Amino acid sequence: MPQIPGRRRTTPRERLENRPVDGEKRVLLAAPRGYCAGVDRAVVAVEKALERYGAPVYVRKQIVHNIHVVTELEQKGAIFVEEVDEVPEGAHIVFSAHGVSPAVVGAASDRGLHAIDATCPLVTKVHREAVRFARDDFEILLIGHDGHEEVEGTAGHAPERVTIVNSPEEADIVEVKDPSKVVWLSQTTLSVDETMETVNRLRTRFPELHNPPSDDICYATQNRQVAIKKVAKDADLVIVVGSANSSNSVRLVEVALEYGAKSAYRVDYADEVEQSWLDGVNTVGVTSGASVPEVLVGEVLEALSEAGYVDVEEVRTAEEDLMFSLPKELRQDLNGKRDDRALGGRAARA
Repeated sequence: MPQIPGRRRTTPRERLENRPVDGEKRVLLAAPRGYCAGVDRAVVAVEKALERYGAPVYVRKQIVHNIHVVTELEQKGAIFVEEVDEVPEGAHIVFSAHGVSPAVVGAASDRGLHAIDATCPLVTKVHREAVRFARDDFEILLIGHDGHEEVEGTAGHAPERVTIVNSPEEADIVEVKDPSKVVWLSQTTLSVDETMETVNRLRTRFPELHNPPSDDICYATQNRQVAIKKVAKDADLVIVVGSANSSNSVRLVEVALEYGAKSAYRVDYADEVEQSWLDGVNTVGVTSGASVPEVLVGEVLEALSEAGYVDVEEVRTAEEDLMFSLPKELRQDLNGKRDDRALGGRAARA
């Protein structure tokens, strides 16, 4: 994987202008936003692996879908690769939060790599569902985006049984062998509303369609969508902080527009906010995807403050306190004692 260039500013960021509007300027700051437990665990896993084993530590694919996080880890000594055959034999490799197929695990083993699995536990749950339903002779309709790393990993656990359904429209044409033995699963980062539309269309065609034992769309994805729905109805503009390859960040833009925002844009950094977006805008909604560090949100708020949006009101729709244990290889320090960051390590979370 080519290295992603860092965003080092060589000149001061162009300041946004404080232009007059009719009425008061304000920001509605959605909460929850930003890092979820699975992202936190994965990022800390790479940091801990670098501390324990030294640089370089290799990571298959982006550890999480955020350009800033990847760049920072590269600067600390992580090397991101597309596939395990790019990694020197015997090296340490971390599997990303999106998960991998058994074939990838096998390829890493064949090369004698020391693998650390940072797959989000909620993705691992879907993997286990796929294995169980395949064992029970079900066809699996996997709702998700073909080519997304998470979908590739899940499908790889039952490749002969999985058919990917990319959209509600594809639900109208997908074919199954036995309509009485079919189940749906989903990518964890989808739009809740669109997923349920797809499920409803599938159920119209296959009335005996089975449900997964529990919701596959992760709690953080749902919580961030619920929060932006509440913000969007009162927002002239919504700014979503997140990278273009982050499915849940892209979905937040779509949800904001669907639920009443007059306009909505995604940015990686504050210097991507355009002055024209703010013309005539009283209320700006701000949120961030589940792989976005809070510092990037803070920079957007600072830029908006320069433009006169100094009144910031947090709109909170849920509390999040979930934390996941680190991969077992990283739960102890070099002396064999339990590491203080064995539970991910970032308790402060929006």
